[in-house]
Amino acid sequence: MTFICAWAMRCFLFACVIVFSFSVSLYQMATKKYNFLLKFVIIGDSRVGKSSLLLRFVDDTFDPSFICTIGIDFKVRTIEIDGKKVKLQIWDIPGSERIMCLMPSYYRGSKGIIVVYDITNIKSFENSRVWLDNVKEKASEDVELMLLGNKCDEEDKQVSEEDGQQLAAEYGMKFMETSAKEAINVEKAFITLAEDVFAKMSMELQEASPEKSTEKTRKSGCFVL
Repeated sequence: MTFICAWAMRCFLFACVIVFSFSVSLYQMATKKYNFLLKFVIIGDSRVGKSSLLLRFVDDTFDPSFICTIGIDFKVRTIEIDGKKVKLQIWDIPGSERIMCLMPSYYRGSKGIIVVYDITNIKSFENSRVWLDNVKEKASEDVELMLLGNKCDEEDKQVSEEDGQQLAAEYGMKFMETSAKEAINVEKAFITLAEDVFAKMSMELQEASPEKSTEKTRKSGCFVL
């Protein structure tokens, strides 16, 4: 009985992802005012501050009473890179273990993935390896990664900056310590990742023929006017 309930829950969550993604796509097609669309995904344990980082980046606000994300959530913000309007569609994924089996659905079409841990919680840092290994196994090989050690404004640190840098170097990605509460490095982190993705994408488009560029861009989840 427990197995059937768990299976039914997974099917329900998967269906929600499909319907939600389709609704988002229809809305974006109707309100398209950008040159490029980049999908990012934020992952990590619960209570590390993923939603607070997203809220700070998109709305420049911080809510200390913010509750844990239960379902799927996303926000958008349009920035400018090299004179082009780039819309960032950023998905906030719950940090529960039961969501792991659905991660390929969330990774699909993403060009950047941010892994977040809480520097006051050593367990969340250790679990970053689990999230990163899942990304390496399930996500596209060319996806850009960034590691963020959040809550750097707190004094009771359990994870040093050097430990974060070492883990990031091991997986070949950039690293920053952030604070959603004090707005430390939040803007810089998202913009840096977007610029890295945009630079790689621009290089790929320049190397390909116009016909191949259009087809590759359409399939990768990046849309060009």
